[in-house]
Amino acid sequence: MTSPSTSILSRLGSVVGASRISTDAVSRANYAVDKILPAVVAKPASAEEVAQIVRFAALEKLTIIPCGNRTKLRIGAQPSRYDIALDMTALDQIPHYDPGDLTVSAEAGIPLAKLNSALNEHNQFLPLLVPWYSVSTIGGIIASGIDSPLRQFYGTARDFLIGAEFIDGTGHLCKSGGRVVKNVTGYDLHKLLIGSLGSLAVITRLNFRTFPAPIAGSRGFVASFPNAEGALALRRAIASSSLTPLTLDIVSPELAQIFATRTPATPETAVFAGENRAADQTSLPPIGDWFNPREWQLCAAFAGTAEVLDRYARELTLLAEKSRATSTAILGDATRPAVWGRLRESLSMFLEASPTTVIFKISVLPSHHAALFTNLQHITERATLPHALVARAGGTIYFALLPASANEDTTARLSQSIAQIFDLVFAASGHASLLFAPRALKERTSLRSKQVATQASSRLPANSRAELVPGAAQMHRLKSAFDPQNIFAPGRFTGGI
Repeated sequence: MTSPSTSILSRLGSVVGASRISTDAVSRANYAVDKILPAVVAKPASAEEVAQIVRFAALEKLTIIPCGNRTKLRIGAQPSRYDIALDMTALDQIPHYDPGDLTVSAEAGIPLAKLNSALNEHNQFLPLLVPWYSVSTIGGIIASGIDSPLRQFYGTARDFLIGAEFIDGTGHLCKSGGRVVKNVTGYDLHKLLIGSLGSLAVITRLNFRTFPAPIAGSRGFVASFPNAEGALALRRAIASSSLTPLTLDIVSPELAQIFATRTPATPETAVFAGENRAADQTSLPPIGDWFNPREWQLCAAFAGTAEVLDRYARELTLLAEKSRATSTAILGDATRPAVWGRLRESLSMFLEASPTTVIFKISVLPSHHAALFTNLQHITERATLPHALVARAGGTIYFALLPASANEDTTARLSQSIAQIFDLVFAASGHASLLFAPRALKERTSLRSKQVATQASSRLPANSRAELVPGAAQMHRLKSAFDPQNIFAPGRFTGGI
């Protein structure tokens, strides 16, 4: 990091006001990315001020990392340079909401819980039940690309993000999509912002299609199995049936044990209007004896009228019996949040469970899950590393390595296991990304990636060099188009953008 001169900081203060500029070490430490501190924190109050800051940074050759409440700043590679932390939390309004049209436009800094609270007044919501739900901002959620258990029924943000406004690397305010669902002109550039980690642009406003909240009634279902094969068999049976549950997740025994013994540190808040929750309740209820932490669990949630709820309960129980479940439980208003809230907070609970947590996001076909579970277990057993996972029905797996201590030996074992996991997923024609890892491991992983790429490239004919990182060339072209001077979060992707 290069510290800007006093004159530069003074001029930056004149752009947004000195009261919204902070340079003291304590404030800057709150915005650290892998222990790298920005030189200054800026907190703009409008899209126009964001644009002015970006133009200023481009002129002075300073770098920017946009952020909200900073719950997901640890995702991604280390920044190669970090001058300005751009705190977007002052942009927290809802400029447009049309309940009849099921559309909403929200500024990037608004917390999702606050946005859903406004939508709940019209019995609507955004199905983005992500980790750190009560404090995560909508812009941070989109930039991080983290999904939720509700993707089983509602899809991901890519399915209901219909437009956006953002500031590109030249300081221009750009628009993509619109505020209505039926938008058929132009390119869906706004969807490129999903998972971009702030490396393409600064998101200022997002437009979504909203959904009716499942207020007619909701229930949960948990089935326990002595092995993964039983849980996978039940998931296949449900997928082949006429049932369409809201969520459908498989939880390993290790994660079930975390659920049974821990409560997420993030304060809890109501998700839907009319939830049976005390006003002062700020944590999830404990897991009951109906949950077996020593076994694999298949967890589902469903909603509807009383008749629909009864039908789901009967058919899910019958399918579970045919799949040889050791126990089943139907969860009501008092018990469902205990599991559903923990499933939502799985990533935050992984990070709280170990001082050196490593979390992968793995995408493979559901038909490959059984073999993948077995091979992942073999890798971790050889390295003597505790692990846990949650598997979404659509194929996405969040897999965590959870060593009990942090030392050189642990780092070496983790580094070797990370390499083996990447190779394993690649062999299964899948995709893996390292979401969370300690800084030392990120450095080792980045170095290994460069070494592997160099060795592989040297073995190929000069006229037939393959693209070693899928999509890398396109990513670099996009980065250049959005951010020609590379001022946004440089280095945050392992491909070097």
